[in-house]
Amino acid sequence: MPSARDRQARVATYVVFGAQGLSLATLLVQIAGLQAKHRLDEGSLTLLLLIVPVFAGVGSVAAGAFAARLGSRLLLRIAQPVVAVAVVLAALAPDVPLLVPALLLYALAVGAVDAGMNMQGVAVERRYGLQVLNGFHCVWSALSMAGALWASAAVALPLELVMALPMLLAVAGSLYAGRGLYTPAQERSETETLAAGGFPWRPIVPLCLAMAFLYVGDAAVSNFNTVYMRDVLTADPWVIPLAYAAYQATTLIVRLGGDLAVRRYGPAVIVRIGGVLATLGFLGVVLAPNQVLGLVAFGLTGVGLAVVAPQSFSAAGRLDPAGTGVAIARVNLFNYVGYIVGAALVGGIADAADMRVAYAAPLVLAAAIIVLAPGFAPRLATTT
Repeated sequence: MPSARDRQARVATYVVFGAQGLSLATLLVQIAGLQAKHRLDEGSLTLLLLIVPVFAGVGSVAAGAFAARLGSRLLLRIAQPVVAVAVVLAALAPDVPLLVPALLLYALAVGAVDAGMNMQGVAVERRYGLQVLNGFHCVWSALSMAGALWASAAVALPLELVMALPMLLAVAGSLYAGRGLYTPAQERSETETLAAGGFPWRPIVPLCLAMAFLYVGDAAVSNFNTVYMRDVLTADPWVIPLAYAAYQATTLIVRLGGDLAVRRYGPAVIVRIGGVLATLGFLGVVLAPNQVLGLVAFGLTGVGLAVVAPQSFSAAGRLDPAGTGVAIARVNLFNYVGYIVGAALVGGIADAADMRVAYAAPLVLAAAIIVLAPGFAPRLATTT
């Protein structure tokens, strides 16, 4: 039975996920705006976007070492406000030489927060004894969607103001949540021990691959949806952010019922269905003849990809009952591997051919998630 302390930590973790979703969306929906402001071609934009996943991976690895010693609560209390500050600095940067360090700072901090918030989420799930991780990712999606809708509604305002105002809310949420998160002692299992160096790779390989393939698709949507809507479907400025809003809206809807569906049908079945729907969504993006069907296709990709990340972390947590965070950190690293591959692959194909052809790459990899689905129902790791 969850205690009052567990409920407090659950609420705090909801807030952390929400602030992270808002911060990420605030930057991502302005990719086209930043591209126009700094007059970047597709190749230069792709190289610039690669900064984020590369250094987010560094931030995630560093976060794993930090959290192992001092816990993820302190990590989040430091890193999450830095994410918001970096978004504002990226908005204010007058030229590329100043935009680059802002993105570097953002990347390092966002990698740390991604790892830390999922450590807290898995700890809550473990102490509750129920599937609850989809709920945290649901809040992330809700605030991501809110960020996209804000960008659409505030299109007449200066870019700097549009990006800065939501970050006030993100900082406030981070400061509020900090005290309620689990301490290092509460985050770990009281009865299990597991040597971090001896944790096996083999059980988490399907989770790592699925996470990477998911984020190839997510990178394609997040980094290039605005360019696709503007250049391929010739959308008006107020319509462009709606593609990301549709993606996050359907992700939110699926995650609202995701925990109940997983409890009833099991994670492998849900992930397999998600792979099928994501494949159909990317096929729709490749073939969309108009803006309406383009928005529908982006929404369908959100339906399919929604459950993969939370179920990857949840399965990793079950494989690490001691709560060391080793499995979660390893799976989270492939978030950035996928994002790097996705940004480079989709951007490179778009530069060589066109944006429609580029979306065929995540289509193929989304289909591969169907094959990997059995790995989401692993046997629990045992201590020796």
